[in-house]
Amino acid sequence: MSNNGYLQIHDPLKPKGHVVGIDLGTTHSLVASVSQGKPRCVPVDEGDSLLLPSVVHYGRDGGVVVGVRARKLAAEAPTDTIVSVKRFMGRSPDDPETRKLGHYDFAPGANVVRFNVAGGQPVTPIEVSGEILRSLKRRAEAHFSGKVEQAVITVPAYFDDAQRQATRDAGKLAGLEVLRLLNEPTAAALAYGLDKGSQGMFAVYDLGGGTFDISILKLEDGVFEVKSTGGDSALGGDDFDRAIAQHVLQKRGVQAPTPAQVAELMVAARKAKEALTDAAEVTLSVEGHSQPVSRADFEAWIQPLVAKTGAVCRRALKDAGVAAGELDGVILVGGSTRVPAVRRFVAELFGREPLGDIDPDQVVALGAAVQASLLTDTGREDEVLLLDVIPLSLGLETMGGITEKLIPRNSTIPTAAAQVFTTFKDGQTGLDVHVVQGERELVQDNRSLARFTLSGIPSMAAGMARVEVRFQVDADGILSVTAKEQSTGVAQAITVKPSHGLTEEEIEKMLLDSIDFAEDDIQARQLREQQVEAERVLSEADRQLRENAALLEAGEPEAIQAAMARVREAAQGKDYLAVKEALHALDEASRAFIERVMNRAITQVVSGHSVEEY
Repeated sequence: MSNNGYLQIHDPLKPKGHVVGIDLGTTHSLVASVSQGKPRCVPVDEGDSLLLPSVVHYGRDGGVVVGVRARKLAAEAPTDTIVSVKRFMGRSPDDPETRKLGHYDFAPGANVVRFNVAGGQPVTPIEVSGEILRSLKRRAEAHFSGKVEQAVITVPAYFDDAQRQATRDAGKLAGLEVLRLLNEPTAAALAYGLDKGSQGMFAVYDLGGGTFDISILKLEDGVFEVKSTGGDSALGGDDFDRAIAQHVLQKRGVQAPTPAQVAELMVAARKAKEALTDAAEVTLSVEGHSQPVSRADFEAWIQPLVAKTGAVCRRALKDAGVAAGELDGVILVGGSTRVPAVRRFVAELFGREPLGDIDPDQVVALGAAVQASLLTDTGREDEVLLLDVIPLSLGLETMGGITEKLIPRNSTIPTAAAQVFTTFKDGQTGLDVHVVQGERELVQDNRSLARFTLSGIPSMAAGMARVEVRFQVDADGILSVTAKEQSTGVAQAITVKPSHGLTEEEIEKMLLDSIDFAEDDIQARQLREQQVEAERVLSEADRQLRENAALLEAGEPEAIQAAMARVREAAQGKDYLAVKEALHALDEASRAFIERVMNRAITQVVSGHSVEEY
């Protein structure tokens, strides 16, 4: 036996190989790892580049190419080369954002986006992202000369549940155990907080290739608390490139460009954008045509896009309860923050020069590596508590289409909340649970996440059954819902996986409408509540009049029926106070009759029993 034939013993308590943080970006992706107490990005592409272009090319021979080489193939094979796949994550083919991005050949008849590509079956955004993650994993393993099996992967703070699930699934496809999905702004704060020893209240302004996030965080004594978050999951540097491309096409009079023209022009537009960071003017050349583009023109074209981030930032500050002047610093994240116009806008918006001493392209990956180390290295002396939040309220539909919020937005996660509900009708043996997301009072104005039915509830009188509905949001921001009937233990559970992501318009509309329509919403909710109460009271009054007619005295039936008619009429109107007053009048008209009904019921119960028995 040779001397090197030792058994390799695996300790299940130790990390599996190297643990990394991954920034799965729209434009570029990075891998970082903590070494000797410091997070560092590792080379993942040609020429020892730390940035891997998030581009995947599917060849006719079935081969898959990722990174710089794939990006070079985009112009000649635009429908077989998927660029900015992150913007398709968790979306449906009918999504407005999907249609806006589409020079691709989408496969028909699916609830999720599927790309028709060369060499085989259609691929989903999860599979494309899985190829990027697999490439990162393979190249990191080559760098470490060892296995990489565990990772923290970052996501935009405003990714909804579907987009988070898609990211987690992509990690699994790549053969990674996803330890945590970490919000990108929080990752940046981790990098700054631990690396620089920062304390205080910070804004993290994260403008990447395809998404925008703003988070207000409090950093104090090892506790990283997210006070508020906001963003736009469909705004970023890609839109800057598109703005350049649209103006070039307009200047050339091209009405319907081909996919190849669009792909080539987008590559040229990105190069022009990057060059304008330092140059006052560049020449954009494509298909033999040259066109000068000045920085002033570019800034004018992107001004409406940059301005959109301002409204989101102001709302996040308001939610956190801080003024811009009270911040201790503004952290810049994402390659798009290199654009001079963006930096000037941020400085003006927050009244201070932003921090930029950590590379904005690397800071998220570095923070993810710190989080990965904290989760797996029991020998670390520093203790960090990470308190993240959910971006939108979660609740249930109750009678009358009213939203009952169980977990309000900006709640710290992980979190859980439970509430007991009951049946509305006699003999009801099932309860429909409708989970919604949003800030409005009525279900119709919020976003439906999931529905399921709890059946097997014992047949009881209305209001007797007790069903506890429990919401649980884990550290990744993924929601689980459980409904349980308390007397029987009958239960039903679901992990919420909506079929498509929130669009840019939905996110903006949800939050702005909750403010703009606050007064109308409250009145609409109060009206619905009174209408539901009217329906319940009228049903009960009809039953009592039928079952206890013998207890009615002269004139009572007419008076009660007249009061009931006024309730029905008021319930058809729009004034909740009128319904409330009509219900009060019905209560007064039937009070004596109901007292006789109750007295008879009590007499029947105690008849034949002594007082001592009670």
